[in-house]
Amino acid sequence: MTEDKKIPKSWSKSNQSIKAVQVIFELEQAVSRTLRIKAIEQDLSPSDYIRDIVGLPRKKPVRPRLSISLSEDDYEILAKKYKLKSAQKDKIRACIKEELINTHKD
Repeated sequence: MTEDKKIPKSWSKSNQSIKAVQVIFELEQAVSRTLRIKAIEQDLSPSDYIRDIVGLPRKKPVRPRLSISLSEDDYEILAKKYKLKSAQKDKIRACIKEELINTHKD
């Protein structure tokens, strides 16, 4: 962005986020697993747990989310499973969500 263009105030937080850099740590499997378990036990994401360990403030909690990356091939497989068309991505995601909820009810 050039110096003569003003950034809208509503974008200022986004601009700060864009400047953040993700740091990846390669740890032994046992250490990584332990960190993830301890984070879950404290109802934190692994990144928030690491921020606590190193003394950084946590970001505001947004909403609890889980994610999965789906390729077009994955959508084809899931469409068959849920008896939908692969183009019905929203319905496929809804089916996945429902399956996750039903599979892990207390």
